[in-house]
Amino acid sequence: MRVAIVGAGIGGLTAALALRAQGIDARVYEQATELRALGAGVSIAPNGARVFDGLGVGERLRAVAGQYSHYVFRTADGRPVAGEPSRLSFGDPQRTMFLHRGEFQAVLSGALPDSAIRLGRRVIEARDGDDGVTVRFADGSTVDADLLVAADGIHSRLQGLVSEPAQPVSEGIMAYRGLIPADRLEGIEPIAAMNACAMWMGPGRSFLVYPVSAGRLLNVVAFVPTDLDVTESWTAPGDVRELAAAYAGWDQPVLDIIGRMDETFRWGIYDRDPLANWSGRHVTLLGDSAHAVVPHLGQGANQAVEDAVTLATVLQGCVRADLPSRLRLYQDLRLARTRQVRDGAREAGRTYRSTELTPHERADRIEAIFDRIAVNSYDAQSVARAALSAA
Repeated sequence: MRVAIVGAGIGGLTAALALRAQGIDARVYEQATELRALGAGVSIAPNGARVFDGLGVGERLRAVAGQYSHYVFRTADGRPVAGEPSRLSFGDPQRTMFLHRGEFQAVLSGALPDSAIRLGRRVIEARDGDDGVTVRFADGSTVDADLLVAADGIHSRLQGLVSEPAQPVSEGIMAYRGLIPADRLEGIEPIAAMNACAMWMGPGRSFLVYPVSAGRLLNVVAFVPTDLDVTESWTAPGDVRELAAAYAGWDQPVLDIIGRMDETFRWGIYDRDPLANWSGRHVTLLGDSAHAVVPHLGQGANQAVEDAVTLATVLQGCVRADLPSRLRLYQDLRLARTRQVRDGAREAGRTYRSTELTPHERADRIEAIFDRIAVNSYDAQSVARAALSAA
């Protein structure tokens, strides 16, 4: 099997590692000329972390992850939600990693041989033929493969090969993002010690912080309402003064954290109605190209990681004649799971930003959402192995 993966994001790189672990010749083609260290935090819960442990890169990721011991959930006026430390969580602190996206990509790409990643390869055409797929790039080069994996993100150019293209849908929310050096946070509780993930929830807004880069930086994500078409980007500049105005009157630590920021970036929050079909004869989708979700459960990257290990597992021992049936199995395994997470993420966002719920009601709803998606116990590889054995 020869597999061409388009997109060197978390999902594409994880897919390459997982496929190569099965002895499959998988190579990544990325339009960027370098893998830039974008300043954005990424949450990897236990359902994603167990995949990286299985691929042998878990300890390298933990070495660059933010170290924390507990969660703090508060209302906008500072009241604890479900105790403090809170019983709520985005995943067991002992098995959840908060990572700087650039460092995350560096670990994954560094675990692949140089020959497995091709940069500066922008796809302009792909043809799914009888004997495989041919991909043509803007530099005039081509590659032939048995399988094309489109891991090219929410604005996927390759989605149309297998489905009627579906446009991203705004949640009516945008986020301000930023990173703050730990030494600038002295005296701000509960995050000065860089050992907590903290979220504040209030009418129309939520405010999330957690440590990354082995505790050297605090990642800030502030969700606010918008009626603008905000770019789905980590690099669109924002205004710290506008951010501060959006949280006027909130709990003092929120205001203090914003006061330590020198710059911020705006990030449009989008998802997409789940696609009915992900695969063609020799093409399949992975990650946001198939099932973009809003980030309120911290599960976007985790679902791409689950996709990657599921695809690699169902392709074990696959020959070309088996490919259509294996891709159907991959799709069937992932459709219901990713729809559940997508719906849960939307519900979580509404719960965080509710104008009516009491702290107790918020806690119950949040806990129920995370219980449904089983972030601490879901094992995508085991699910895929069982399904392949039963097929």
